[in-house]
Amino acid sequence: MTLASARHILVDSENKCVELKLAIESGKDFAEVAREHSSCPSGMRGGDLGSFGRGQMVPEFDQAVFNSDLKTVVGPVKTQFGYHLLEVTSRD
Repeated sequence: MTLASARHILVDSENKCVELKLAIESGKDFAEVAREHSSCPSGMRGGDLGSFGRGQMVPEFDQAVFNSDLKTVVGPVKTQFGYHLLEVTSRD
């Protein structure tokens, strides 16, 4: 089974998600932005979600994680929970 490790930032608007993505792409640290802005409890860990397999996350998130390049900030990804920025840190 393929496993991925990722971190993410969850916010309630697409505009906020785009704004945070631009900040990260301009040099802000992903983990720092997650701690400051993510509404997910994982934000306290810099957005770290640990390792998970296909089908363990909601479909939109799962597709983004298993189809994106490593170490690239992806998003906004809209799910039932809000808007996500994500970064796949590893995939085996």
